[in-house]
Amino acid sequence: MSAQAPTAHPPTDGATPRRRSSVRARAVAYRLVRGGVEHPRWERPALLMLLLVAGLLYTWNLTAVGWGNPYYAAAAQAGATDWSAFFFGSSDAANSITIDKPPASIWVTALSVRLFGLSELSVLLPQALMGVATVGVVYAIVRPRFGVGAAFTAGAAIALTPVATLMFRFNNTDALLVLLVSLAVFFTLRGLDDGRIRWVLVAGAMIGAAFLTKQLQALLVLPALASVYLWAAPRPFLTRLGHAFAALGAVVVTAGWWVAIVELVPEEWRPYVGGSETDSFLDLTLGYNGLSRLGGGDVGAIPGGSDGGPDGGLALGGVPGIGRLLSDPNAGLIAWLLPAALVLGVVGLVLTRREPRTSARRALLVIAAVWLLVSGLAFSFMSGVFHSYYLVALAPPIGILVGAGAAELWRRRRRVLARATFAAVLVGTVLWSSVLLLRIDAPPDLRFAVVVMGVVAAVLLLVSPGRRGRPGRRVREAIAAMTALAAALTGPVAYSLDIVAMPAAQSVMLGIGVAGVPGGGLGPGGSQLPGDAQLPGDALLPGGAVPGGQPPGGSGGAGAGGMLGTSEVSDELASVLADDAGSYTWIASTVGANTAAGYQLATEQPVMPLGGFNGSDPSPTLEEFQQLVADGEVHWFIGGESFFLAPSRGSTESSEITAWVESEFEPEEVGGATIYDLTKGGDG
Repeated sequence: MSAQAPTAHPPTDGATPRRRSSVRARAVAYRLVRGGVEHPRWERPALLMLLLVAGLLYTWNLTAVGWGNPYYAAAAQAGATDWSAFFFGSSDAANSITIDKPPASIWVTALSVRLFGLSELSVLLPQALMGVATVGVVYAIVRPRFGVGAAFTAGAAIALTPVATLMFRFNNTDALLVLLVSLAVFFTLRGLDDGRIRWVLVAGAMIGAAFLTKQLQALLVLPALASVYLWAAPRPFLTRLGHAFAALGAVVVTAGWWVAIVELVPEEWRPYVGGSETDSFLDLTLGYNGLSRLGGGDVGAIPGGSDGGPDGGLALGGVPGIGRLLSDPNAGLIAWLLPAALVLGVVGLVLTRREPRTSARRALLVIAAVWLLVSGLAFSFMSGVFHSYYLVALAPPIGILVGAGAAELWRRRRRVLARATFAAVLVGTVLWSSVLLLRIDAPPDLRFAVVVMGVVAAVLLLVSPGRRGRPGRRVREAIAAMTALAAALTGPVAYSLDIVAMPAAQSVMLGIGVAGVPGGGLGPGGSQLPGDAQLPGDALLPGGAVPGGQPPGGSGGAGAGGMLGTSEVSDELASVLADDAGSYTWIASTVGANTAAGYQLATEQPVMPLGGFNGSDPSPTLEEFQQLVADGEVHWFIGGESFFLAPSRGSTESSEITAWVESEFEPEEVGGATIYDLTKGGDG
């Protein structure tokens, strides 16, 4: 765990000569990439092993989660089929409506599907690779500033964080978001190394791309990057200010080109913007995916928000407040090293307080600390819809603070105060781990082993340093460092392995943050849902299914293990739906994009999701749908309830369409589902 940190750069409060900056930048690149003299022989094998472990963790038994999030999987299938659907991020290849996010993550997955064909692996593997890349980027961030031990610790902390294991195995947008934000930090630090504008422009472009991945969440890191660059860049202040505005321009251009096209293209020439009330991406950004997430009152969103509500919504992600991240199920996903990161971040800042203004080491500590605090407070207090899997965004700053802060203490291990602080942080970490292991019903022997390892490591940290040259000093120090790392990471490793082994539906409920689902293979009762968690009609999942079960009629549910659930579609039903598909724009329609996704993935044909994600978007209207039926563009209507469909929120168009179909067309039972042939009967 020990390593000598690189020599701090000399102070340069004024303009730095270009030649000097170039030499310094090349020296940093050489040490990082070429393996300079500061690299121990074991570093490259250790780094490769770290990346290999992360890759195995994220890909082992990967297809057990089915399509992951079928909502995004169906959009990837559509994008791989039709370039317009690719560009807009449509739910179906006929471009009826988009997903309720910008399309950057869909672009990646759709390209994978286009190259390798539609399969669960082609949908899920890109996110696993993004997770491995994120570990590598954080290693590259920490290595030249705090040494190999700090970089390895930071990378391991991220790789083994349970929420990272959960989300780098799913095709949600968060994997790409975390990678792009980490790259923005990397390039900002490169700008701090030599003061060149090109690096901060690239960093701004990464934030813009992250905005096209998950909108306003991408901007939570901006206060950290902007403040540190304005403070620590090796240029005069006015030059730094100009660079910051140029980087902001890069953010706007990178994010804004796609937004401008969507806003300027006439509505009749593009799909409806899913999740918006007015068919506007700006409305989606500021409304459903913006301020309403922070303050609540989401129109068309999951009823009841984060803490449940009068209409009986699920309690997702815990009650808003300062303790949310330490409550279930969030704590088991992210909080194993959170207290240590906060303490070590403060320690690192204190120990580097006398370094020059341009110190890249202190700058990294400030970036990670502000990044963690801003994002953590936003997640803690947002009272709109909050899912526990959002917390994967906290893994990189936690890993950086733990690795860098521990390295600073380790460099001063000859001092009694440094050793005592290190030992105290370690003991506190393993005691907190034992609490979390108790919450998830881990075996008592595992909790005991974690505490014993931590105490042994703390004792070794206190007594191992001796005079230079004394026999066995380096061996004792190495044993102390490895034991400390093992003690701190055993808890998150155990839970990460448990997540890999979880039934898919159970990991889904854990990810969206349903209280009472923190446990899995480690202990009993992991799949139990809270007794007060109810949805309209007392349906926990579409069609009345519970996690792990099949819904009636195959019209939803968690049967295939998809995020928020979608069911297996029988061969008989898929064959009927796909028959004569070329004669129709949409082979079928059904309420809600999650429900539609299952049929679309089974047939690889466009299925219209009435009302968008959960059936509450005003697209299409009853009149528009009636016209489509009259024009012979839609063949079937599939009955069944949409996930979280709440008539009191959002549009009721999908309910009106359902009522019209049921009154005008004859139902048929095929493969356990109720379907209606829209080409027979009806008055249009």
